[in-house]
Amino acid sequence: MVLTLASLVVLATIYLLAKRYETRMVLFCSGVLMSLLAGDLLGSFNAFSHAMTETKLFEAIIAVMGFAMVMKITECDKHLINLLIKPLRKAGPLLIPASVLVTLFINTSITSSAGCSAAVGPILIPLMIAAGIHPAIAAACIYAGTYGAMFNPGYPQVNLIVSVSNSTPVAVVANHFWPLLASGVIGAVSLWAIARLRNEHKGYQLPPEMEIHPESFQVNILKALVPLIPIVILVLGSMKVVPAFSKLAISHAMIIGVFCAFAVTRMSPAKLSKEFWHGAGDAFGHVFGIIICALVFVGGMKSAGLIQALMQAMIENPAIAKVSATFGPFILGVVSGSGDAAAVAFNKAVTIHANDFGLSPLDMGSMAAIGGALGRTMSPVAGGLIICSTLAGVSPIETAKRNAPGMILACIVTMILLLYK
Repeated sequence: MVLTLASLVVLATIYLLAKRYETRMVLFCSGVLMSLLAGDLLGSFNAFSHAMTETKLFEAIIAVMGFAMVMKITECDKHLINLLIKPLRKAGPLLIPASVLVTLFINTSITSSAGCSAAVGPILIPLMIAAGIHPAIAAACIYAGTYGAMFNPGYPQVNLIVSVSNSTPVAVVANHFWPLLASGVIGAVSLWAIARLRNEHKGYQLPPEMEIHPESFQVNILKALVPLIPIVILVLGSMKVVPAFSKLAISHAMIIGVFCAFAVTRMSPAKLSKEFWHGAGDAFGHVFGIIICALVFVGGMKSAGLIQALMQAMIENPAIAKVSATFGPFILGVVSGSGDAAAVAFNKAVTIHANDFGLSPLDMGSMAAIGGALGRTMSPVAGGLIICSTLAGVSPIETAKRNAPGMILACIVTMILLLYK
């Protein structure tokens, strides 16, 4: 009975989000309601307390939003946009798929989906919007490229597959390289097609105060380069090109960017400091606030036993192992907003028995990990998608809706390439 009621609450939540009711209110109240139905009021409250201590995610988000506010007040973002807007407009229909694939490549180095969104989003999302692309498509483009981490042999999910398949990291990546690449291309082309069908690939009008007029704007090259500094630092560090940079966190790179903005613009340090912390405060209220409420929602589902029931249903149906390995983690990723949690749970519980189902642990493990990643890429409660949506000024459900067709198709194609070969 509790599972049935909890399922109805989840469906109602999706409906209310689609109707654009206040996101934080809907997620928080739904999570608390499911906990009450399960007789576990502390479940959602504990999830709230746990979310408030997510210091790593919190640190990255407030630093990114603070840096974005500094870029806005110094107009460094305008200089970068005006520098690139002409060639970007000439890129035409290629801009959407190119943005997805660029993010996919960067995510191989910055392996956190939320971290990659936070690093790349402030640069590419305003550029795409300025080029006339609808904000929801721009946000979806960034998050649609955040499963490239599976190309990295050092990625924790890859090493989990190694442990359950008795293989090596390089062998795991080589085994799923082409299916994963196909998923990236499908996600990119799908977003391009959706944008064309919805007429969101061009013609978006910026608000008057944000309009771009490159023909009359005098670009300062130094100011235009400042917004790129944090991403360059993070990529060079993660790829070990500059070993000293590898010790820097996302927040450190953003702070360095703020100092560079001061050096280039000579704006009042007091004003820059005020705007940085203004952005940090907005980040807590808008971005982190949604993430906290999303975790309360997930906590409610756990209290009601909904996630555990989904996992148990997959474990108890080995006859449909291929479909379970694909859509089990995928659905969990959509519902929970965490592809890693879905894949870890499945691989530890099910993939270790892959040989009993007539499947290779290598193939099954990769399918579960990729399926979970694709699922959370269309989840309106995923932290990275919330970050991208906030940067674009749209609802997370709007971004999720645009990613959904491509992620579903990519999941099916990946299943065929990995499990039916």
